[in-house]
Amino acid sequence: MKDETYDQKLGGERRIETRKRGVWLLNNPSTNKGLAYTRAERRQLGLEGLLPHQVLDLERQVELEVEHIRAKSDDLEKYIGLAGLQDRNEVLFYRVLVENLPELLPIVYTPTVGRACQEFSHIFRNARGISVTPANIEHVREVLVNSPFADIRLIVATDNERILGLGDQGAGGMGIPIGKLALYVAGAGIHPSKCLPVSLDVGTNNQDLLDDPLYHGFRERRLTGDAHRDFIERFVQGVHEVFPRAVIQWEDFANKHSFDLLARYQKRVPSFNDDIQGTAAVTLGGIFAALRLTGQTIGDQRVLFLGAGSACMGIARLTRAAMRAAGTDEQVMRSAIAAYDSEGLLREGRNIPETFKQEFILDGPALERLGLAPDANPSPVEMIRAFKPTILVGATGHPGAFTSEMLEEMAKHVERPVILPLSNPTSKSECAPKDALEWTGGRALVATGSPYADVEYEGKLHVIGQSNNVYIFPGVGLGVLVSEAREIDDEMFSVAARTLAGCVSDERLATGALFPSQDELREVSFQIACAVVRYARDANLGRRIPDEEVEDTVRQAVWWPSYIPVVPIGLET
Repeated sequence: MKDETYDQKLGGERRIETRKRGVWLLNNPSTNKGLAYTRAERRQLGLEGLLPHQVLDLERQVELEVEHIRAKSDDLEKYIGLAGLQDRNEVLFYRVLVENLPELLPIVYTPTVGRACQEFSHIFRNARGISVTPANIEHVREVLVNSPFADIRLIVATDNERILGLGDQGAGGMGIPIGKLALYVAGAGIHPSKCLPVSLDVGTNNQDLLDDPLYHGFRERRLTGDAHRDFIERFVQGVHEVFPRAVIQWEDFANKHSFDLLARYQKRVPSFNDDIQGTAAVTLGGIFAALRLTGQTIGDQRVLFLGAGSACMGIARLTRAAMRAAGTDEQVMRSAIAAYDSEGLLREGRNIPETFKQEFILDGPALERLGLAPDANPSPVEMIRAFKPTILVGATGHPGAFTSEMLEEMAKHVERPVILPLSNPTSKSECAPKDALEWTGGRALVATGSPYADVEYEGKLHVIGQSNNVYIFPGVGLGVLVSEAREIDDEMFSVAARTLAGCVSDERLATGALFPSQDELREVSFQIACAVVRYARDANLGRRIPDEEVEDTVRQAVWWPSYIPVVPIGLET
């Protein structure tokens, strides 16, 4: 039987009982309703005279806030305005976000959040989340206890070293956990009181920040090696003691740490790395959607990666797992993926010290089968000519990495090439969708990591879907919390990818879109959460919830941003 008490707690309380009155209620974003307080509530809660006369319902408040946002011409100012709203009135912030997600997603997250991270110390208005530093790591348990909520179930933590495609942003990286958790709430309905953004501020090597007298972070060089490792270990132990039911999402760690963290903690605590696993799942979901159009199988694909960091290697791992699950011949499968890092093709004979890259090294026989010499170091164009990839994936952070020559060569061998320039923000994209379509005669299936406008080519509208992790992590997180999964394994992300592909309507696919519309995010997250709950049960990783109860159990856990009664239980002066 399902645990009603657990589900109710996960979805938030049904009423707020408080001894507080007056201004305190207006200054607390969890209790503030602004002009939506009724006349009776104003009398009971000591609010009479503290608000203008008019009572506005939540719908009118949303209308007013959207007017405020749209009046700003600069996206960073919109970001600041939305952050201010979140600090004032949590319900209103999330209602605005949920009802206007396609418009506001690029503001609260990529690409605008990148600017916000870069300007963090200069746009700082109000603290949010927890900052753990070398100065307080010795008493990290007490630091975590200072969280405004006691029942934290979901933590997004970053050490700020590899923020988007922008690199080391020091304390400014806090914008990423804040933004990700806002999307967990808006996209899946996880209650905000269950979420905690964490900056593991281990210092910064960004000299501009160190030289800035207004920089807010820990003004020392980054911890490295064993010191960094010990710092993370202390943090995990603190979380285990203070929030024993919490899931940890590792976010924007450098490659030298990200795979190690995943391997070290995946089986110790429910945790995952969104840059590796979330990116892999959303990309594989887009590939599965493309295969619905081409009529091919995953085992028929040849995938070329430009980039061999956490994103591309995570995608490669999950793609290979999908090929293996589909019964692809082992030799065919091992020759179906090729990747470039900054030094060239991952191939036998090169010194490639990073262990996470080594499983995708092409050996001599594989190169010979492609007609390449065992010691060859082909250019991307030469590799495309020999390898004949069906899918091209880029996560390089280098704008223009996909050239006309590369895509024209690819189009010679593939009827519907899948082109995935994933770097963000937009300024880092490997190519623009318009160029990809022009260079392939309008035949490419394109999805991008950053938001782009749809493209009209020779009279046909091509809808450009965004390969955004927001289609994956909210649903996976909700499913893990509902199932109480003790481990988040890689297969959960394969399940999420297949579910995501099934959420793309035939109508959108016909326009070339490989992902659902962003205004469908809550339904997508719900479907993924249900799939994860079923998988966790069947894999003996989570609660045993019968099939007929899964959807209702997940639905009970979903929070919808609306005002709940604030009830006085006494007076406190």
